[in-house]
Amino acid sequence: MSLRLGRRSFHADELVVMAIVNRTPDSFYDRGATYQLGAALDAVDRAVADGAAIIDVGGVKAGPGAEVDAAEEQRRTVGLVAAVRARHPELVISVDTWRAEVGRAVLAEGADLLNDTWGGYDPGLAEAAAAAGAGLVCAHAGGLAPRTRPHRVEYRDVLADVRATLTGLADRALAVGVRRDGILLDPAHDFGKNTRHSLELTRRLAELTALPWPVLVSLSRKDFLGETLDLPPADRLEGTLAATALCAWLGARVFRAHDVRATRRVLDTVAAVRGTRPPAAARRGLA
Repeated sequence: MSLRLGRRSFHADELVVMAIVNRTPDSFYDRGATYQLGAALDAVDRAVADGAAIIDVGGVKAGPGAEVDAAEEQRRTVGLVAAVRARHPELVISVDTWRAEVGRAVLAEGADLLNDTWGGYDPGLAEAAAAAGAGLVCAHAGGLAPRTRPHRVEYRDVLADVRATLTGLADRALAVGVRRDGILLDPAHDFGKNTRHSLELTRRLAELTALPWPVLVSLSRKDFLGETLDLPPADRLEGTLAATALCAWLGARVFRAHDVRATRRVLDTVAAVRGTRPPAAARRGLA
C-alpha cells in the first residue's frame, strides 16, 4: 500500500526516516538539547539535510517525570510546527501526542500526522486526524496510561496481542474517517513490554508487516537495546542500527530515529542489498 502524508507519497519499497525532535527539557537521550525553539529548528534543518522525510515533534517526555498539562504541551509544539511548516513546505510534520486537543491545535498549524504513541488513550485523537485529512500512527502500548512503565507485564503471545490491538485501532480509525493511505502501525517497542517482548517483536516483525498497513518502528537507543547490551543511551547506536537493518529487511517502512544520517545510510544499504535501490556509484570491475 502506498503511504500519503501531507504533500508526500511514499511507495511500498521506500524506506523513510522520521527524525525525532523533542521540545522537552528532560528527554531520556538528549537531556533537553532541542528544548529551546531555535535549537529545535536547527535540529530540524540538520535532519532534513541528513535525509529525513518526516520530522516527529514531541512536547512531553514519554516516561514518568514532571507533569506537563495540555496547555504547556501546546506551548512547546504548536509554535514549532508553524515555524517548521514555514521553513520546509514539503516536509512531513508529525506530532507525538495522545491528547486530541493538542492534535487539533498542531493540525491547524500545518502538521500532517498524529503519532498516537499511547495506543488510542484519547479516542478523539483519531477523530481529529480524520477531520483534518491527516495521517495517524496506531501504536500498541499494552493498555498502559500515558507516561507509565510496564511492571511484570505478561502476554500469552506478544505478537498476537500486538496484531489484534493494532488491527482494531486501524479499523476504528477507518470507521471515523481517517484515510486508509494515512494509517501506520507501530508495535511500540518498550511500551507496555519488557526486553524479551521487544526482542521477540523484532524477530517476528514479518508477521506484522504482512498486514495491509505500513509499519513504523521506533527503535532509537531504547531500553530493550540498552538491556540487550547493558549500555546507557549514549552507547546504544550500534544496537539501534543493527535492529534497524533487521526491521527494514523484515518489511518495516518508517524508522523513527535520533541519528538520521547513520539511519539513512543503513536503510540505503538494506535497499540496495534487496534490489530496490541501485548503488549510488557502480565503478568496481568496470574500468
